[in-house]
Amino acid sequence: MTSARSPMARIVSGARTDYPRCVRALHSLPLLLASLSLVGCPSTSEEPPTPAPPAEVPCAEQTPERRALFGDLHVHTRWSFDAYVQDVRVTPAEALAFAQGAPVRLPPLDENGVGTREVRLERPLDFVALTDHAEYLAEMAACVDPSSPAFDAEPCVAMRAGDVSATYAWGGNLTEEAPERFPSICGAVDCEGLARDGWQRTIDEAEAADDATDACTFTAFVGYEYSCSTNVSNAHRNVVFRNGAVPALPTTCFEETDPWALWRALARDCRDAPPQDGVQCDVLAIPHNSNWSNGNMFVVEYPFAAEGEGALAEFRAEMEPLVEIYQHKGDSECSPGFTNPLGAPDEQCAFEKLRAEPIQDCGEGTGAGAMAGLGCVSRRDFVRDVLVEGLLEEERIGANPYRLGIIASTDTHNGTPGLVDEASFPGHTGREEGSPQARLQPPPLIPGGVLMSGGGLAGVYATENSRDSIFDAMQRREAFGTSGPRIQPRLFGGFGLGEGLCEDPAMLERAYEGGVPMGGELTSTEAPLRFLAAALADPGTKQNPGSSLQRLQIVKGWVDGDGGHTEVIDVAGDLSGGVDPDTCEPTEPDAGADSLCAVWTDPTWEPGQRAVYYLRVLEVPTCRWSAHQCNALPAADRPASCSDPAIPRTVQERAWTSPIWVAP
Repeated sequence: MTSARSPMARIVSGARTDYPRCVRALHSLPLLLASLSLVGCPSTSEEPPTPAPPAEVPCAEQTPERRALFGDLHVHTRWSFDAYVQDVRVTPAEALAFAQGAPVRLPPLDENGVGTREVRLERPLDFVALTDHAEYLAEMAACVDPSSPAFDAEPCVAMRAGDVSATYAWGGNLTEEAPERFPSICGAVDCEGLARDGWQRTIDEAEAADDATDACTFTAFVGYEYSCSTNVSNAHRNVVFRNGAVPALPTTCFEETDPWALWRALARDCRDAPPQDGVQCDVLAIPHNSNWSNGNMFVVEYPFAAEGEGALAEFRAEMEPLVEIYQHKGDSECSPGFTNPLGAPDEQCAFEKLRAEPIQDCGEGTGAGAMAGLGCVSRRDFVRDVLVEGLLEEERIGANPYRLGIIASTDTHNGTPGLVDEASFPGHTGREEGSPQARLQPPPLIPGGVLMSGGGLAGVYATENSRDSIFDAMQRREAFGTSGPRIQPRLFGGFGLGEGLCEDPAMLERAYEGGVPMGGELTSTEAPLRFLAAALADPGTKQNPGSSLQRLQIVKGWVDGDGGHTEVIDVAGDLSGGVDPDTCEPTEPDAGADSLCAVWTDPTWEPGQRAVYYLRVLEVPTCRWSAHQCNALPAADRPASCSDPAIPRTVQERAWTSPIWVAP
């Protein structure tokens, strides 16, 4: 173990001072002009011209051993129906500026329709993708335009009035097996033309925000959310494009109602499409909230049998290299509620759960209603068991459909990417979370309220802060997620890793030379199998210092003749540290470390064993956002949730790395 006083901070971060200086190309004049045309575009059925994105050249700051970059790949603005209905008026441009340090104003709105709560990030993010619901780009444009013939359509009136029934009506439409556009809106306006305008606006906003100078201060991706929820079971994906060469229109639930059709459409319209002005389209999809899917998100299926199960498994893994393990709707790593778990009980699996125990186990089947807190819960709703399911499939057919790297994000519906601080959490869903008393209420029909979390962050290890470098990191799964803090975890695995790496000043160079980083695969049958696990604590800011690290844990999954298994192994740190939830003061101020490091040899691995490993990093416990806000209220004004023993008052923040796979 490496203590807080070791040189680990410099080593793990990969900090260097000999960065080569390079010139980065500026935007072309046509792209600059396009970025100015963000509002007032007339509806048209003709495809607007999209200027070719500028070719990327190296940023001035380079890190050969790759550095941690933090971002948010799940962000909604006023163009999402479930944000606007909650009085959120933050525009995409404002959300992207917020990610870089500018303030925005949140509801409640004043008499002029302006938010009355100002919020700002203490530390800007490195990258962001805005992911408004693509299904309703046209309808939203029609509903907020007083000159539109559909302005007075009933769905528009209800949505603008902030009627919660509008959320259920608009969202409920996407739970149908064959959802259809509102005839009262699209019968009055050209929805295809409005959708093209809205998609072009999305592209333009990202292009305008992306830093095209050699400073590379901020990366903005073009993205959207695909929002099918058949039978009220979540099947949502965030779709993120490498650059500005994108399809003419996004694929939505109105065109394709299942993920396989979505992936095939993305391959057809992007990955396999001809280059646009010499720039090739590239894309990936990121499933999220498998904890709301009744086992449907990762159900084992191969719908095009003639193409071969192995080929289909490989295709799925290519299209979905990442999974969002955590966001404001809770944790999807693991659950303690199953009667026959794949491993020994893991107390950390109780972290930030929306569904209270006992739960109905789906077994090998699937259910319905999870997005309303109903129906059964499946092991395949949680990433750990899905990773083991992938090993079983690879054993069976020779390919792993669930080779999933790990990220986290916020899913904010306030247009506030990266706003995750527990001590000052303002909510993520607009007006209904506009005051502490409102945030602390029990959840309504849709799980939320006091059970909502602060959300998480996506992390990658990249040589520079640019679209290509970050997208490459996501595709090779050298990515990680955190529950909010900017923890920097590292995981390497290999058969040639030295036992003294933690004390080696060239630790990262040696690790890349002798093994593979998170997201990689090992195929050698040599022994011993070793892992380098390391992490840096979030330093925080002068006003709000970060918390110390308590433990490093390697989570192992493997398969044998008896099926799938999991195990959690503590490899560094200890169990000390705690917090008084009444004062939010630490009970052991000196507990924890600024950095932890260990080289661990798996004593039970044998050549030929198929296995998967990821690193979980735990902070010393601190106060949950709800405890902070309960404590700040006069005792007489505290809602019942403040004294409800079922509501956790503390939180043990964490990070998860993408796995490393070992195959025969």
